[in-house]
Amino acid sequence: MKSNKKNNSIVYSTNPDFVFDDKQEHIETLPPQQQKLYVMLDRKQRKGKSVTLVTGFVGSEEDLKELAKTLKTKCGVGGSAKDGEIIIQGDFKQKVKDLLEADGYKVKLSGG
Repeated sequence: MKSNKKNNSIVYSTNPDFVFDDKQEHIETLPPQQQKLYVMLDRKQRKGKSVTLVTGFVGSEEDLKELAKTLKTKCGVGGSAKDGEIIIQGDFKQKVKDLLEADGYKVKLSGG
């Protein structure tokens, strides 16, 4: 049985000098002391429901998801991590700030 997974390989190139480079750019995650994160409460496009939004993370997607998992677990709620942002369901702005500062991050509250 064949899999329907998409394959990102080149099938054919007309360029005789073409060299396929399969390396993906790896973003190096800065240590917590060098990160400056912004924590805000957001209600836009969420049908009036509040979410705590953490932005400003510099690093790999895996590290972002690991940080999001830690925050979600400690807050006891759901959320997600993508595009350099962490979304925590509910109003946990102060708690998220305290948790991030305890891990060594520089945190600034923004928004209302």
